[in-house]
Amino acid sequence: MKLTERQVLEQFDIVTRKQLRQWVHSGWIVPAQGERGPSFDDVDVARIRLVCELRRDMNVNDDAVPIILALLDQLYGLRRELRTIATALLEQPDEVRQQLKRTPPPKAVCPDLLTGVKSMAYVMRYNHFPH
Repeated sequence: MKLTERQVLEQFDIVTRKQLRQWVHSGWIVPAQGERGPSFDDVDVARIRLVCELRRDMNVNDDAVPIILALLDQLYGLRRELRTIATALLEQPDEVRQQLKRTPPPKAVCPDLLTGVKSMAYVMRYNHFPH
């Protein structure tokens, strides 16, 4: 379902027209552009809801929002890729799947991140991210 800017604003009484346009301008929300202006789909509406929750409920500032959105985009992209790989693996012959089960997992790129104490210290050193 496609919504106009006005219809979106009616759904989100806490979002102003100026805010929504700024989010679109900043690339946080990427609606399709039609002859009559932006056209928002279900994904856009869900993303607007997420931005509202981040800013209002979690007190995330505007500098951190694009970082969080980019990380979530990466996460969802990787999940799609993993689902594609899993589907392809299911279509392989049984002997191929059995061989893959016997293959040892790759070594971690950064073993320190696998240990709770070290990884927390590592993260704490890089606390310059906006709060």
